[in-house]
Amino acid sequence: MSNPSPKEDIQKIIQSAQRLGVELDEADAVQWLTAMSAMQTGDAIVVNERAGIFGHKVSMLDFSETDLEHFRRLGRLVEFADVPGKVETALALSGSAAQSRIQTYPGDADYFERVNILAATRDDACKILADLIREKTAATLKGANYLMIEAKFGSYPMDVARGGKTRKKGDSISWTPQEILAGGFEAALPDGTPTFVRWEDGMLEPGWCKLDWVTTDGARGQLVNASNMLDVTWEAPDGTIVPLDGYLDPYFQEVYLDAESVPIFSKLAQHVSADALDNYVAQLEHEINKYVTKDINYGKAAKRMYNVFRLTGRYEEAVFVRELFDEPASMLYQVWSLFRTMEECTAPDSNIPIENVKAQADQLMMSVIRALEGDEETMVVKHLLRLRQSLDKQESGHTMHEDVETARAEVINLVNNFFYEKMTSMPAIKVYMDEVGQKK
Repeated sequence: MSNPSPKEDIQKIIQSAQRLGVELDEADAVQWLTAMSAMQTGDAIVVNERAGIFGHKVSMLDFSETDLEHFRRLGRLVEFADVPGKVETALALSGSAAQSRIQTYPGDADYFERVNILAATRDDACKILADLIREKTAATLKGANYLMIEAKFGSYPMDVARGGKTRKKGDSISWTPQEILAGGFEAALPDGTPTFVRWEDGMLEPGWCKLDWVTTDGARGQLVNASNMLDVTWEAPDGTIVPLDGYLDPYFQEVYLDAESVPIFSKLAQHVSADALDNYVAQLEHEINKYVTKDINYGKAAKRMYNVFRLTGRYEEAVFVRELFDEPASMLYQVWSLFRTMEECTAPDSNIPIENVKAQADQLMMSVIRALEGDEETMVVKHLLRLRQSLDKQESGHTMHEDVETARAEVINLVNNFFYEKMTSMPAIKVYMDEVGQKK
């Protein structure tokens, strides 16, 4: 028996979409299914010479060049520069920004950078990385339209108490920019003895390396979080490539912003494990489990399910979720970006004005009014308006006001219900969610 054609497959998806009003572009969905079927052969990495970008062929299919120059400009803030004969880099977009063809309303501006350090020893490479991050912090601490928030680098060399919590030896260290420039921070040993954790103390086990900023998104006129996740490798004099955190990340969800980085990418990619796809899917399913059982967030779960579906050949489910994020109602996912800005604003000693949070809330509410209609618009606007009004009681740098917390919880519940109802309208996705939710 022959396999059904993309045109035949799409009829099942249309039936599910119609049940709960998901706007599905049949022609676009058939085109995507056809393209995915054709990708089963050929090279995994493709280069768009005209745009000067490259990436895994599945990722490239979902990337739109519309905001490419904007992301390149923002990339200059977060990227690490090459140092001839010492440091080689390849910067990419990841997350929702790398899927801008389908995610009309992406969340944060997430970047991913491969950083290959050429050094005589591993310890030398770790020292170079520590210096690079510290220099980057000093250079991008604060500007007219950005503020550095945090960096994750190094591992605790011993058990300590910090901020009222126990940090185990080997845990990743989170640093404020001020702590990085000061060279360390105060903590306490398990017996209560004061100690000082120095910047250099954890650098020989860099672990998870990630830097975060909050910045003005000129393309959308709102505050967004920009982050850069580093995958750092040491290249020894004999050419051996060693990941400093023990694991070389796969490349299934990145769009690289400079085609001139192909040589360094190719050199590193050949060292990616043969089990990388299986490991990547397992990692995503672990996160999906978390978002459907513990830290409930069906929007984030849906994004991860899309990546699992498209990479494992479950194209019917993938195209359904793809269309869900392409429809106007998916703008509700923007609330997570708003909440992140709210959290940054209410952090102690925050420099983010509450007026910026109010403006972002106003913009989201207007977008909802323009895109939705009927009962759905009334319900969403009602809750967003309550949240917006509660912000009048909030001050920057102060703990979130009780009324803001309450209104925020109502909006979270509304958005979660929206995504849950949409996704579970397709029986196969409902079954998958139940199966992943039962895994330990």
